[in-house]
Amino acid sequence: MKHLQNTPLKNYCTFRIGGVAKNIFFPVSPQEMAEIVGEYRAQNAPFWIHGGGANTLFPDGEILLPIISTSEMTASSRDGCTVRAQAGKTMDAWVLECLREGLGGVECLSGIPGTLGGALFMNAGAYGHEISDHLVSVTVLTLDGRIEDIHKEECGFGYRQALALRETVVLAGTWSLPQTDPEPLLAKRKEILARRKEKQPLEFPSAGSVFKRPQGAYASQLIDQAGLKGLRVGGAQVSEKHAGFIVNVDNATCRDVLELVEICRQTIRERFGYELELEQRLCPVCPDHK
Repeated sequence: MKHLQNTPLKNYCTFRIGGVAKNIFFPVSPQEMAEIVGEYRAQNAPFWIHGGGANTLFPDGEILLPIISTSEMTASSRDGCTVRAQAGKTMDAWVLECLREGLGGVECLSGIPGTLGGALFMNAGAYGHEISDHLVSVTVLTLDGRIEDIHKEECGFGYRQALALRETVVLAGTWSLPQTDPEPLLAKRKEILARRKEKQPLEFPSAGSVFKRPQGAYASQLIDQAGLKGLRVGGAQVSEKHAGFIVNVDNATCRDVLELVEICRQTIRERFGYELELEQRLCPVCPDHK
Protein backbone atom coordinates (compact mmCIF):
# COMPACT_ATOMS: atom_id res chain seq x y z
CA MET A 1 0.00 0.00 0.00
CA LYS A 2 1.30 3.44 -0.91
CA HIS A 3 2.36 5.23 2.27
CA LEU A 4 3.77 8.76 2.62
CA GLN A 5 5.36 10.24 5.73
CA ASN A 6 5.88 13.83 6.87
CA THR A 7 3.77 15.21 4.02
CA PRO A 8 2.36 18.77 3.78
CA LEU A 9 -1.42 18.48 3.85
CA LYS A 10 -1.87 21.79 2.05
CA ASN A 11 -1.07 19.79 -1.09
CA TYR A 12 -4.07 17.55 -0.43
CA CYS A 13 -6.89 20.07 -0.02
CA THR A 14 -8.41 22.82 -2.11
CA PHE A 15 -7.94 25.38 0.70
CA ARG A 16 -4.15 24.94 0.41
CA ILE A 17 -3.98 25.07 4.20
CA GLY A 18 -2.62 22.52 6.64
CA GLY A 19 0.38 21.29 8.56
CA VAL A 20 2.50 18.19 8.05
CA ALA A 21 0.91 14.75 8.30
CA LYS A 22 3.06 12.08 9.91
CA ASN A 23 1.39 9.29 7.92
CA ILE A 24 -0.89 9.15 4.86
CA PHE A 25 -2.04 5.79 3.48
CA PHE A 26 -3.47 5.21 -0.01
CA PRO A 27 -5.45 1.96 -0.35
CA VAL A 28 -6.35 1.09 -3.94
CA SER A 29 -9.33 -1.19 -3.34
CA PRO A 30 -12.21 -1.67 -0.87
CA GLN A 31 -10.35 -4.69 0.52
CA GLU A 32 -7.21 -2.66 1.22
CA MET A 33 -9.34 0.06 2.80
CA ALA A 34 -10.98 -2.54 5.04
CA GLU A 35 -7.56 -3.86 6.01
CA ILE A 36 -6.00 -0.55 7.07
CA VAL A 37 -9.15 0.69 8.79
CA GLY A 38 -9.49 -2.66 10.56
CA GLU A 39 -5.96 -2.37 11.93
CA TYR A 40 -6.66 1.00 13.53
CA ARG A 41 -10.07 -0.01 14.84
CA ALA A 42 -8.57 -3.13 16.42
CA GLN A 43 -6.22 -0.84 18.35
CA ASN A 44 -9.11 1.52 19.17
CA ALA A 45 -6.99 4.20 17.52
CA PRO A 46 -8.46 7.26 15.71
CA PHE A 47 -7.88 7.99 12.01
CA TRP A 48 -9.18 10.38 9.36
CA ILE A 49 -10.73 9.32 6.04
CA HIS A 50 -9.73 11.78 3.34
CA GLY A 51 -11.09 12.25 -0.16
CA GLY A 52 -10.30 15.19 -2.42
CA GLY A 53 -10.06 17.72 0.40
CA ALA A 54 -12.60 20.02 -1.24
CA ASN A 55 -14.60 20.45 1.97
CA THR A 56 -11.85 20.05 4.55
CA LEU A 57 -9.91 22.39 6.82
CA PHE A 58 -6.72 20.85 8.19
CA PRO A 59 -4.97 22.20 11.31
CA ASP A 60 -1.62 23.95 11.37
CA GLY A 61 1.48 22.22 12.73
CA GLU A 62 2.27 18.51 12.95
CA ILE A 63 -0.66 16.14 12.47
CA LEU A 64 -0.17 12.83 14.23
CA LEU A 65 -3.60 11.48 13.33
CA PRO A 66 -3.19 8.88 10.53
CA ILE A 67 -4.77 10.03 7.26
CA ILE A 68 -6.31 7.34 5.02
CA SER A 69 -6.94 8.65 1.51
CA THR A 70 -9.42 7.29 -1.03
CA SER A 71 -7.67 9.06 -3.92
CA GLU A 72 -6.29 5.83 -5.43
CA MET A 73 -9.74 4.18 -5.44
CA THR A 74 -10.94 5.51 -8.80
CA ALA A 75 -12.41 2.54 -10.70
CA SER A 76 -15.72 3.05 -12.51
CA SER A 77 -17.94 0.90 -14.74
CA ARG A 78 -21.17 1.03 -16.71
CA ASP A 79 -23.87 -1.53 -17.48
CA GLY A 80 -26.51 0.11 -19.63
CA CYS A 81 -27.92 3.01 -17.63
CA THR A 82 -26.39 1.76 -14.39
CA VAL A 83 -23.05 3.30 -13.46
CA ARG A 84 -20.81 2.45 -10.53
CA ALA A 85 -17.79 4.38 -9.30
CA GLN A 86 -15.45 4.11 -6.35
CA ALA A 87 -15.18 6.78 -3.68
CA GLY A 88 -11.91 8.30 -4.86
CA LYS A 89 -13.17 9.12 -8.34
CA THR A 90 -13.11 12.86 -8.91
CA MET A 91 -16.71 14.00 -9.00
CA ASP A 92 -16.46 16.38 -11.94
CA ALA A 93 -14.51 13.85 -14.04
CA TRP A 94 -17.25 11.29 -13.34
CA VAL A 95 -19.98 13.76 -14.28
CA LEU A 96 -18.24 14.54 -17.58
CA GLU A 97 -17.82 10.81 -18.28
CA CYS A 98 -21.54 10.25 -17.79
CA LEU A 99 -22.60 13.22 -19.93
CA ARG A 100 -20.36 12.20 -22.82
CA GLU A 101 -22.05 8.80 -22.79
CA GLY A 102 -25.50 10.40 -22.85
CA LEU A 103 -26.32 9.64 -19.22
CA GLY A 104 -28.18 12.58 -17.72
CA GLY A 105 -29.44 13.72 -14.35
CA VAL A 106 -26.03 14.84 -13.10
CA GLU A 107 -25.27 17.76 -15.41
CA CYS A 108 -26.12 20.37 -12.74
CA LEU A 109 -23.38 18.87 -10.55
CA SER A 110 -20.74 19.96 -13.06
CA GLY A 111 -17.79 21.77 -11.55
CA ILE A 112 -18.26 20.58 -7.97
CA PRO A 113 -14.76 19.73 -6.72
CA GLY A 114 -13.79 16.75 -4.58
CA THR A 115 -14.51 13.05 -4.82
CA LEU A 116 -17.66 10.96 -5.04
CA GLY A 117 -17.05 9.52 -1.56
CA GLY A 118 -17.10 12.96 0.02
CA ALA A 119 -20.06 13.99 -2.13
CA LEU A 120 -22.09 10.99 -0.96
CA PHE A 121 -21.02 11.45 2.67
CA MET A 122 -22.44 15.00 2.70
CA ASN A 123 -25.04 14.67 -0.08
CA ALA A 124 -23.36 17.38 -2.12
CA GLY A 125 -25.44 19.32 -4.59
CA ALA A 126 -25.98 22.48 -6.58
CA TYR A 127 -28.72 24.28 -8.50
CA GLY A 128 -31.50 22.22 -6.97
CA HIS A 129 -29.88 18.83 -7.62
CA GLU A 130 -28.00 16.44 -5.32
CA ILE A 131 -25.64 13.52 -5.79
CA SER A 132 -28.31 11.25 -4.27
CA ASP A 133 -30.99 12.10 -6.86
CA HIS A 134 -30.48 9.07 -9.10
CA LEU A 135 -28.60 6.95 -6.60
CA VAL A 136 -29.40 3.26 -6.20
CA SER A 137 -27.07 2.31 -3.35
CA VAL A 138 -23.86 3.14 -1.51
CA THR A 139 -21.18 0.56 -0.78
CA VAL A 140 -19.70 1.11 2.67
CA LEU A 141 -17.33 -0.35 5.21
CA THR A 142 -19.31 -0.80 8.41
CA LEU A 143 -18.08 -0.31 11.97
CA ASP A 144 -17.73 -4.07 12.39
CA GLY A 145 -15.58 -4.40 9.26
CA ARG A 146 -18.14 -5.66 6.74
CA ILE A 147 -18.39 -4.37 3.17
CA GLU A 148 -22.08 -3.98 2.34
CA ASP A 149 -24.50 -2.05 0.15
CA ILE A 150 -26.95 0.40 1.70
CA HIS A 151 -29.96 1.24 -0.46
CA LYS A 152 -30.62 4.91 -1.07
CA GLU A 153 -33.79 4.90 1.05
CA GLU A 154 -31.79 3.68 4.06
CA CYS A 155 -29.00 6.28 3.82
CA GLY A 156 -30.88 9.07 5.57
CA PHE A 157 -30.17 11.69 2.93
CA GLY A 158 -31.10 15.27 3.72
CA TYR A 159 -29.70 18.70 3.08
CA ARG A 160 -25.91 18.25 3.13
CA GLN A 161 -26.11 15.07 5.17
CA ALA A 162 -26.49 11.30 4.97
CA LEU A 163 -27.21 10.16 8.51
CA ALA A 164 -26.68 6.43 7.99
CA LEU A 165 -23.26 7.01 6.41
CA ARG A 166 -21.78 8.94 9.32
CA GLU A 167 -20.26 5.92 11.08
CA THR A 168 -19.20 4.18 7.86
CA VAL A 169 -16.42 4.55 5.31
CA VAL A 170 -17.92 5.22 1.88
CA LEU A 171 -16.34 2.93 -0.71
CA ALA A 172 -18.44 3.36 -3.87
CA GLY A 173 -21.80 4.39 -5.28
CA THR A 174 -24.19 2.99 -7.87
CA TRP A 175 -26.55 5.18 -9.91
CA SER A 176 -29.27 4.61 -12.50
CA LEU A 177 -29.16 7.52 -14.94
CA PRO A 178 -31.58 8.34 -17.76
CA GLN A 179 -30.21 7.79 -21.28
CA THR A 180 -30.49 10.79 -23.61
CA ASP A 181 -28.65 12.81 -26.26
CA PRO A 182 -25.21 13.93 -25.04
CA GLU A 183 -25.22 17.30 -26.81
CA PRO A 184 -27.85 19.07 -24.64
CA LEU A 185 -26.20 17.59 -21.53
CA LEU A 186 -22.80 18.98 -22.50
CA ALA A 187 -24.37 22.34 -23.38
CA LYS A 188 -25.97 22.47 -19.92
CA ARG A 189 -22.62 21.61 -18.37
CA LYS A 190 -20.97 24.49 -20.24
CA GLU A 191 -23.68 26.85 -18.94
CA ILE A 192 -23.23 25.62 -15.35
CA LEU A 193 -19.44 26.01 -15.47
CA ALA A 194 -19.78 29.55 -16.85
CA ARG A 195 -22.22 30.42 -14.06
CA ARG A 196 -19.82 29.07 -11.44
CA LYS A 197 -16.94 31.07 -12.88
CA GLU A 198 -19.03 34.24 -12.90
CA LYS A 199 -20.41 33.96 -9.37
CA GLN A 200 -17.78 32.06 -7.37
CA PRO A 201 -14.23 33.12 -6.37
CA LEU A 202 -12.53 30.29 -8.26
CA GLU A 203 -9.37 32.38 -8.62
CA PHE A 204 -8.50 31.78 -4.94
CA PRO A 205 -8.08 28.56 -2.95
CA SER A 206 -11.13 27.77 -0.83
CA ALA A 207 -13.21 24.87 0.42
CA GLY A 208 -16.45 26.04 -1.16
CA SER A 209 -19.43 27.25 0.82
CA VAL A 210 -18.45 27.72 4.45
CA PHE A 211 -21.89 27.44 6.03
CA LYS A 212 -24.99 25.39 5.43
CA ARG A 213 -28.09 27.26 4.33
CA PRO A 214 -30.09 28.25 7.43
CA GLN A 215 -33.81 27.63 7.28
CA GLY A 216 -35.56 30.58 5.69
CA ALA A 217 -32.40 32.41 4.63
CA TYR A 218 -29.10 32.20 2.77
CA ALA A 219 -25.82 32.39 4.67
CA SER A 220 -24.11 34.41 1.94
CA GLN A 221 -26.88 37.05 1.94
CA LEU A 222 -26.79 37.36 5.73
CA ILE A 223 -23.01 37.77 5.71
CA ASP A 224 -23.24 40.34 2.93
CA GLN A 225 -26.03 42.27 4.69
CA ALA A 226 -23.92 42.33 7.87
CA GLY A 227 -21.16 44.13 5.97
CA LEU A 228 -18.67 41.28 6.34
CA LYS A 229 -17.86 40.80 2.68
CA GLY A 230 -14.14 41.45 2.21
CA LEU A 231 -13.36 41.12 5.94
CA ARG A 232 -9.88 39.69 6.42
CA VAL A 233 -8.03 37.90 9.20
CA GLY A 234 -4.41 37.18 8.35
CA GLY A 235 -4.37 35.53 4.95
CA ALA A 236 -8.04 34.50 5.03
CA GLN A 237 -10.81 36.67 3.66
CA VAL A 238 -14.59 36.60 3.27
CA SER A 239 -14.74 36.63 -0.52
CA GLU A 240 -15.53 39.97 -2.12
CA LYS A 241 -17.18 38.07 -4.98
CA HIS A 242 -19.37 35.66 -2.96
CA ALA A 243 -19.84 36.18 0.78
CA GLY A 244 -20.55 32.49 1.33
CA PHE A 245 -16.90 31.67 0.66
CA ILE A 246 -13.82 32.21 2.78
CA VAL A 247 -10.77 32.31 0.52
CA ASN A 248 -7.06 31.90 1.05
CA VAL A 249 -5.65 35.15 -0.36
CA ASP A 250 -2.18 35.10 1.23
CA ASN A 251 -0.88 31.92 2.87
CA ALA A 252 -3.78 31.70 5.32
CA THR A 253 -3.56 29.42 8.33
CA CYS A 254 -6.22 27.25 9.88
CA ARG A 255 -6.38 29.69 12.79
CA ASP A 256 -7.01 32.61 10.40
CA VAL A 257 -9.97 30.79 8.87
CA LEU A 258 -11.43 29.69 12.21
CA GLU A 259 -11.22 33.22 13.60
CA LEU A 260 -13.04 34.55 10.54
CA VAL A 261 -15.66 31.79 10.85
CA GLU A 262 -16.31 32.76 14.46
CA ILE A 263 -16.64 36.46 13.61
CA CYS A 264 -19.23 35.60 10.95
CA ARG A 265 -21.15 33.31 13.29
CA GLN A 266 -21.22 35.77 16.16
CA THR A 267 -22.18 38.72 13.96
CA ILE A 268 -25.01 36.86 12.23
CA ARG A 269 -26.26 35.53 15.58
CA GLU A 270 -26.33 39.02 17.09
CA ARG A 271 -27.67 40.86 14.03
CA PHE A 272 -30.22 38.40 12.66
CA GLY A 273 -30.69 35.63 15.23
CA TYR A 274 -29.52 32.85 12.91
CA GLU A 275 -27.06 30.18 14.08
CA LEU A 276 -24.77 29.40 11.15
CA GLU A 277 -23.71 25.75 10.91
CA LEU A 278 -20.43 24.82 9.25
CA GLU A 279 -20.69 22.90 6.01
CA GLN A 280 -16.94 22.33 5.91
CA ARG A 281 -15.33 19.55 7.93
CA LEU A 282 -12.65 20.32 10.50
CA CYS A 283 -10.02 17.67 11.04
CA PRO A 284 -10.59 16.59 14.69
CA VAL A 285 -7.00 17.12 15.80
CA CYS A 286 -7.54 20.84 15.25
CA PRO A 287 -7.31 22.53 18.70
CA ASP A 288 -10.22 24.83 17.83
CA HIS A 289 -12.49 22.05 16.58
CA LYS A 290 -16.08 22.61 17.69
